[in-house]
Amino acid sequence: MGLIRNLWREQEGQDIAEYAVMLAVILVIVVGTVRLIGSNASNVFSSVASSIQ
Repeated sequence: MGLIRNLWREQEGQDIAEYAVMLAVILVIVVGTVRLIGSNASNVFSSVASSIQ
């Protein structure tokens, strides 16, 4: 318990927590963007393929 308390008080421990939160936010944004672009790209390729035939 003392180790956790020391990490909470130290600056380095706070930096690690901040980086973890930033990484989580970036991952959520990237995954959302990839899903949005992926579904739109699938629709575009489907329409192009149907117009070629």
